[in-house]
Amino acid sequence: MELTEPLQFDHTDRKDIYEYVESHGSVDPEEARKALRMEPHPFGHHVAIMKRDGVLTEFDEELRIAYEDSGEEEFQADDVEFTIRQARQEDLTGLVGAIRAAIGSGEYIDAETVADVIDTEGVLLRHNELESRIFFVACIDNDVIGWVHLKHPESKKLSHTAELTVGVLADYRGHGIGARLLERGTEWASDHGYEKLYNSVPSTNQDAIDFLEDHGWETEAVREDHYKFDDEYADEVMLARSL
Repeated sequence: MELTEPLQFDHTDRKDIYEYVESHGSVDPEEARKALRMEPHPFGHHVAIMKRDGVLTEFDEELRIAYEDSGEEEFQADDVEFTIRQARQEDLTGLVGAIRAAIGSGEYIDAETVADVIDTEGVLLRHNELESRIFFVACIDNDVIGWVHLKHPESKKLSHTAELTVGVLADYRGHGIGARLLERGTEWASDHGYEKLYNSVPSTNQDAIDFLEDHGWETEAVREDHYKFDDEYADEVMLARSL
């Protein structure tokens, strides 16, 4: 299932199963069946159909929503070897920690919001009637050291756009990892029909602004004094890139 596909179900029970799995991130099939009060045979039948149709998948004996997996890539920069792959539910704790460590002083508001949301929900990947989101992570020995996140609002008027955030732990910057992550997220968005990516950062985060501008992003607007850090105001710099 692709992130941009509309949610359509031809049976109420399948819709209920999907919504239960989607809201939990990863769930034991028997737990889901009991929670939904379905008999074993019809539940198994519906799950089998949804697996066949690429709506659900099973990993480590648990159900989760199925995204088209674009595989894992290996890179080496200087003396650092790392991989970039689609994030999985079990990456959630490490990803939240990496985002919060990477943003440091809190000058990356959008990324901070992303970390808070997935930590509160306990669900990494989403695809429902309100929003969809997907992550790719950079890892060293399966430890998350960076991420790129794409969020797509389920609104027809905004269907051509997605919000993107990207970051790398401070100890691993300067090796091109952020550029690789940004490239992966941008290519994925382009391949899936998005026309525009956007992001906003405080004017105090000049490193993030420079990084995005160096990779083809442009400042579309500035909202003066939009943020307040202690007693100091900062502008919001709204950046975007057309695909």
